[in-house]
Amino acid sequence: MKEIGVGVLGWGTVGAGVVEGLLRRGDLLSARAGVRPVLRGVADVDLERDRGYAVDRSLLTTDAAALVDDPRIEVVVELIGGVGISRELVLRALERGKTLVTANKALLATHGPELFSTARARGVTIHFEASVGGGIPVIRALQYGLIANEIRSIYGILNGTSNYILTRMEIENIPFDRALRKAQHAGYAEADPTLDIDGHDTAHKLAILATLAYGRAVPTDAIAVCGIRSVLPADIAYARELGYRIKLLASARPHPDGLIVGVQPTFVPADHLLASVSGVFNAILLDGDLTGQTMYYGRGAGREPTASAVLSDIVEAAHRRVSADAWLPPCFEARRGPFRWLAPDESVGRSYLRMTLKDRPGILARVAQVLGEHGVSIASVVQKETATGRQVAVIIITHETPGRQVTRAMEEIDRLDCVGAPTARFHIEDFKNEVL
Repeated sequence: MKEIGVGVLGWGTVGAGVVEGLLRRGDLLSARAGVRPVLRGVADVDLERDRGYAVDRSLLTTDAAALVDDPRIEVVVELIGGVGISRELVLRALERGKTLVTANKALLATHGPELFSTARARGVTIHFEASVGGGIPVIRALQYGLIANEIRSIYGILNGTSNYILTRMEIENIPFDRALRKAQHAGYAEADPTLDIDGHDTAHKLAILATLAYGRAVPTDAIAVCGIRSVLPADIAYARELGYRIKLLASARPHPDGLIVGVQPTFVPADHLLASVSGVFNAILLDGDLTGQTMYYGRGAGREPTASAVLSDIVEAAHRRVSADAWLPPCFEARRGPFRWLAPDESVGRSYLRMTLKDRPGILARVAQVLGEHGVSIASVVQKETATGRQVAVIIITHETPGRQVTRAMEEIDRLDCVGAPTARFHIEDFKNEVL
């Protein structure tokens, strides 16, 4: 049986799972794939930490560049993360004709076109199933299973940390900061959780999915991003009263002039499939014009689920090394012609507004007047008095309105002397795909 040499860059949590899988599941992978991926080396800055299993010391090195250059290695697995040294190493591997497997969503979202252009020029492939959704096979679904479909929309809960925090806030009625500490204590959030809770990790994953679905290399700075720091327990309680749950939702859908892409806390109907996704789980809902809606659900991170996806990519990469004529689906191929990236404000939808107003006669009328002047129609109003009685929380649900009109109205309202705090706004997703 043909053997394909594999080198792993990064022996952290996921790398440890991948190396263990190659060492212990080699016979299973070979029997199922007809080709044997063989571990030829592992590079990491820390070779002493206990990973829970023994590895031949001759396979270990701190010199990642030398491992990439090793002629016995045909498939390079990049699990370092980030966009610095990892970019240098994967470009080095591609330029030397090595097949690349990576779980690095930030690298692909930031430098995907450059990497795929280099791979095409060298006649090699890049495999990245683990970059979105951990062990959820959504990349293959887009590349193969849905290839005959025009994708009408993508909706996803793509970050387990944020979803866990929102779940804890809902179940325990606790504030964001306390839920974050629980996530960190449980190992679901980093010491610096910025990428997760501010929505940037989700945006990286959305960029990859939207690029595959719509044939445009989506730049991360084109994605409107809002994280979950502003969500209060009161918002979660109001959402429940109104028949919704709050999720950090990634979305992409076509617009006559381009593509609407965004990441934001969103009111999702409580009876919708995505509303039931709790804890650290992820889910991606794809709407194809032929298939209708299909949903992909599972653990979006962690050693075993992500290692499973990486090992699957390694097997496919190894098989392609011995079957050069195998068909390869398009990845970051760019379509020609003018194109615009649009924020969710370009679409029509309903909004939840939480205002903190001073308890004075006529204040609500002033707010309603401003909304009306900007073409924002009110569907319902709920007034919640605070313990002091000096300020009141007012919840306004709008009718379907162009998002930009709501934004302009909020800006004017927040300048009123009767407003005690900036207005909080959350999109209400009715899954209608309406655009301006």
